[in-house]
Amino acid sequence: MFYQPEIETMPLAKLRELQSQRLREQVNYLYKNVPFYKRQLDEASVDPASIKGIADIRRLPFSKKTDLRDNYPFGLIAVPQKEISRIHCSSGTTGKPTVVAYTKGDLDIFSECVARSLTAAGCRPGMIMQNAYGYGLFTGGLGLHYGAERLGMAVVPVSGGMTERQIMLMKDFGTDALCCTPSYAMTIVEELHRKGIDKNSLKLKLAILGAEPWTESIRAGVEAGLGVLATNIYGLSEIMGPGVSQEDYEEKGTGSYIWEDHFFPEVVDRHTGEPQPEGRPGVLVFTTLTKKAMPLLRYWTNDICTLHYDKGGKRTHIKMGQILGRADDMLIIRGVNLFHTQVEAVLEEFNKLSTNYQLLVSRDGNMDMVTVNVELESGFFNELGIDTISPEVIKEQPHLSELYYGFVKKIKDNTGLSMHLHLLVPGAIPRSEGGKLNRIIDLRKKD
Repeated sequence: MFYQPEIETMPLAKLRELQSQRLREQVNYLYKNVPFYKRQLDEASVDPASIKGIADIRRLPFSKKTDLRDNYPFGLIAVPQKEISRIHCSSGTTGKPTVVAYTKGDLDIFSECVARSLTAAGCRPGMIMQNAYGYGLFTGGLGLHYGAERLGMAVVPVSGGMTERQIMLMKDFGTDALCCTPSYAMTIVEELHRKGIDKNSLKLKLAILGAEPWTESIRAGVEAGLGVLATNIYGLSEIMGPGVSQEDYEEKGTGSYIWEDHFFPEVVDRHTGEPQPEGRPGVLVFTTLTKKAMPLLRYWTNDICTLHYDKGGKRTHIKMGQILGRADDMLIIRGVNLFHTQVEAVLEEFNKLSTNYQLLVSRDGNMDMVTVNVELESGFFNELGIDTISPEVIKEQPHLSELYYGFVKKIKDNTGLSMHLHLLVPGAIPRSEGGKLNRIIDLRKKD
């Protein structure tokens, strides 16, 4: 089922014509209405009239998060204030937040894209969706909310946290679809186990997960623990919010469709900015083709992924692969590039280890060190009949010792790096309460 079949299956040549028309209009619009973009284009010697089609997009300069912060709060807004219908902000953990604004038309497109995404995820009119994304300045809560209502779903706006209440509402309301971060979905799974609640007492069918990178092992854990089909939704506040791309529930693992009629994607080399060929990883870059309040040209997302067209897929729009990590989160350890998702991929092969882990990065003299903090799977821990885990306990327990050295070897084989392993009892690592979970603790930044 499609939400907008005429757009989602549009022939690629026709899609390129639409993108070209919208890019021409957008460049001219920004040149006239946003002083920042007029300066950028003038400095790059780009005459808006010279942009003839989507192939010319590579001539345009990049926009970065620093540009949004430098123009805080409203320097990048292209419309009079009276035309602004909503203002959101992204996280301000490293200073002032980045501000994003929407006209009424922008919000209509936002809802349309989310409705399109939810349909691809398997949602249908008449279903009940429990929205455990955060409401407020974060775009996730309201974005999913209005998109689900546009599709014709009933929305339970529960927001994040209060896991016991989440489960109670799922049972009492007969919730069909859950929207939250992958780590919070796993928190709900653990709470079900802890309370001895049978997943079959829930009527959940679908989980739409996003806002943080996740792997197939997390998907398997959520699907098995909740009895659902779990798909990935992707977005970022600066471009729109959730619903920039979505994985189809019948094409899981093949990538997420990007709605190219509204967002033109590129993948570029993180050092040179040069376009990468299809299938090669690089930094994901977006140009908003239809947004009017605060459009962005070639916005550098910092997310690392690949792009490819799936000839066997249902739709003609391009697909993005899983987010491998963020360019600014990529660790360089003794000259080797490392993403935390590489460690997570190794964890998939060890079912006696849980998916709850963190990387602790430190420095011993001039040597960078990585310690993988990971919990034992609760069933395995209980079988061992131990209360604590220490180097002495690991030596005394053959199964634990085998697990320890097997993981250390596999990490070295897969990443080329020697890492320490710190085994923990179940529940030792902080759980998600609905927001993003910090997988990396880099103590080097405090030196």
